Formats: sequence, structure tokens, C-alpha cells
Amino acid sequence: MLGGLPACEGQKAKAPAGKDFLVTIETEYGPIYAVLHDQTPNHKANFIKLAKKGYYDSLLFHRVIPEFMVQGGDPLSKTAPPGQPLGNNGPGYTQPAEIVPQFYHGRGAISAARKPDQVNPKKESDGGQFFIVQGKKISQAELEAMKVDLQTLYQYFVKLAQQPGQEALRNGYMQVEQTQDEQQMIAYILKNKDLVEATYNIEVDRPMDAQRMKVYQEQGGAPFLDGGYTVFGQVISGMEAVDKITAQPRDGMDRPQQNIRMKVKVTEMSRAAITKRFGYVYPAPAVQGK
Repeated sequence: MLGGLPACEGQKAKAPAGKDFLVTIETEYGPIYAVLHDQTPNHKANFIKLAKKGYYDSLLFHRVIPEFMVQGGDPLSKTAPPGQPLGNNGPGYTQPAEIVPQFYHGRGAISAARKPDQVNPKKESDGGQFFIVQGKKISQAELEAMKVDLQTLYQYFVKLAQQPGQEALRNGYMQVEQTQDEQQMIAYILKNKDLVEATYNIEVDRPMDAQRMKVYQEQGGAPFLDGGYTVFGQVISGMEAVDKITAQPRDGMDRPQQNIRMKVKVTEMSRAAITKRFGYVYPAPAVQGK
């Protein structure tokens, strides 16, 4: 069983040493319990600091998309009238990315919201906004296709094809493009993947081990976000509340038509107590040099 997810039936969770913080997100649809990862120390410390200050109390889940996620943490949402756009506000700072390959966007992952790559190439996180992944189950074929970051590969492929001396590459793609067959176009771009990576010194492969693929197939998630956002926590109980929130009617900006507020508290507890109560298996520390 993957460390960082609730223990499977019949599996005994080992009692870890030391203390931790249990995060409780109260909603009208029930509580959501979570832990934050030691491997993302800055995000963990920042969330705990804001929660203790009451920053999140009475804020809305202002963006809700079924089979994807629920997002909150915009301070203006506390008093925002219906129809007001939300999602561009925070505590006034960003945080450097702490993208750890060990953690990914499976169901229940807590990840930091951020501005898009065009204005945020370092993938810095918003200082306060976060989202909880609801996700959906992903088929084997879909996961195989996601092992390459096609969007990034396409962007650099187009850039390369426009360069002097690349007429053959450009003309070849134009011929395939005329077929309007998306699979053929993708195949042509993939055929030139090594050339694109070597030219621009980039890596577009997205490794996905068997355990991760199993989680996405059996539990669900949003694998297309992996490597792009900082996953800094995990829901360990209460995903039923997330499911209920995503089922509520929304407006054209994915804001629930009826306000859904949160109240967040952090409680210091022993890790053993958290494991005993929730069956949560703490992830093993990463091995140095691996």
C-alpha cells in the first residue's frame, strides 16, 4: 500500500513516532480530516500558521468542479456577493514550489493553487489558496497517454518547426495536419520527441510507476496535474463531504450558487494517535540520493 493513503482493509498501519498536526476542515456537509507532508516543510508550516491565525475561517469553496476538485482560500470570498469573480487573491505572497515526486494528485490530495506557467514559470504556489482533489478513475489507456507531457512537447515542437533549416519537419507535420486525424498528429510529434528534447534540453516524460497507476485506476485522481503543482497534504477521512460539495449547483464560473464556507483548525496529536484513529499510513522518508 502506498504510504500517505488510508490503510487497506486487513492491513495493519504501523504506529509512527513523534507528533504531528491533524487538520480539520469543517463544512456544512461534514468534517474533512487531513495531514500535511513533512517533505513539503514550507507549505506545511505556512498552512498551519494561517490556520492558527483564523485566516481560512468563513472563506468559501469558491471553485468547485465535479470529478476534479474543490478550491478555497481566497480572502475576498468571505464577503463576496453572488457573481463576484474569485480566485486571484491571497495573503499577499507566494511560496516557492515544493514539488516532490513521491506525492501526486490522487483522490484526496491537497495541493497548492497557483497562477499559470505563462506568468509563473517557477510554478510558485499561492500563499493561501489550496484545492482538494476529488478526481475520477482513469483507464489504463489514458494513463499510458499521460506518460508524456504532450502539451509541453507540442509547444516546443512548434517552436522547433518554425526554425530555419527545419522545413522537412514543418512540411511533414503540415501534411499530417491536413488529415485532421488527431492520433496521427500526436504520433508524428512523438516520433520527433527525442529531437525536440535534445534541441531544447528538456524532459517531457512523466514517469508513473505501477503503484501510482493502480491508485489512479482504482481510486481516481487528476494525474495531468502531476509535476505542475505542490501536493502538500492528504485527506485521511471525510471525502464524503468533498463529494457532496462537488454535487452542488454552480454558476458559470464554477462557484457554488449557495455559499459553502469552511472553518479550519489544526490540532497537535501524536502520529500514533492519528494512525490509530484513521488508519493512515505515513509515507516513508525519502532515501537520500534516490
